Amino acid sequence: MRGAFTHLARLLLASIVCVLGAAALTYAVDPLQLFRPSRLAFYSDDTRMQNAGLIRSQSFDTAFMGTSLAIHFRQSDIDRALGVRSLKLAMTGSNSRQQGFVLEQAIGRGARRVIWAMDDFIFIDAADIEADPYLSVDLYRGTAKGIASYLFSAAMAKESMFALLRSVPPLRQPLTRAAPFLPVKFALPDVNDIYALPRDFDVARDYNAKKTLAAFSYITNPTRSRFLGEGYNYEAMVRQFERDALGLIARHPDVTFDVYFPPYSILQFVAMREASPATLKIVTDLTAVIAQRLTQLPNVRLHDFRAIKEVTHDLDNYSDVIHHSPVVDAKVLSWLASEKYRVDPKQPTASLEQLKAQVEAYRVPQP
Repeated sequence: MRGAFTHLARLLLASIVCVLGAAALTYAVDPLQLFRPSRLAFYSDDTRMQNAGLIRSQSFDTAFMGTSLAIHFRQSDIDRALGVRSLKLAMTGSNSRQQGFVLEQAIGRGARRVIWAMDDFIFIDAADIEADPYLSVDLYRGTAKGIASYLFSAAMAKESMFALLRSVPPLRQPLTRAAPFLPVKFALPDVNDIYALPRDFDVARDYNAKKTLAAFSYITNPTRSRFLGEGYNYEAMVRQFERDALGLIARHPDVTFDVYFPPYSILQFVAMREASPATLKIVTDLTAVIAQRLTQLPNVRLHDFRAIKEVTHDLDNYSDVIHHSPVVDAKVLSWLASEKYRVDPKQPTASLEQLKAQVEAYRVPQP
């Protein structure tokens, strides 16, 4: 019996040593850079996790936020166009609660300017941020719970071991080349490459009128068109806007907010016109409220890119009805820099009225 207890005690001790050893390894390597910046850092496309480390490890004065419509921007392009030191924090499929929370953390770490691609659908109702299963608020806040979940994570121990191997000079180049094909998250050698398209990306292959029209046909098909309005409730969306956007802006009057409505293709709104007119009314009514409220705030500059016909009516600029190409990314940055499409506080809905007229008049090209 005593021998059995001895073996059990040894097994328990060995387990504790292994767990503590893995935690020590994660702390020493720190793949997320929560504790210290690293010259040999690699980065992950898991932006909801990676942003927690970026906010702590990077030097920045401007936070860039959005959904998948803003995910392919490069920080170097933002910096060059706007004369800032930016940190891209865009998260695919993110909602206003997640975006507002992450921006709050970035402001707390020194962001004095926020560039915010404000999609109407970010304001659909979502889980409370404290209970959000996709965003670890404790990791961002650096609480004991968040740090423990990081240090005692088997996944992070694996990432740390791979990073340690990659730091060995003879292994660095081959493992860096192999990383994108291995089951590791931290595979990007440059923070500028997080969710950015490759420099040699074939834009015409993935962004063209054929794909855009196919997407339009898909979402307006009667068997799927009900999804156009899923989650859209005017009163609830106004409440989310007031809490997550207006609340954040009001708490930080010393921060400049450049908010812009992204240049969806005209087919996004035409799809609603054809298959879900009630949703189109919610979108236009909601964005009218957003425009009226934001333009009255002294620390906000609102830009509306939705009625720029030479871009939004050129279907070759899109991969579906909303996602625009890197060519349009560059245009967005130039428009922000020039303030060419800044909304006039005296006429906050003028550009919206232009868009509504375009949507009413537009006829879908026939194949």
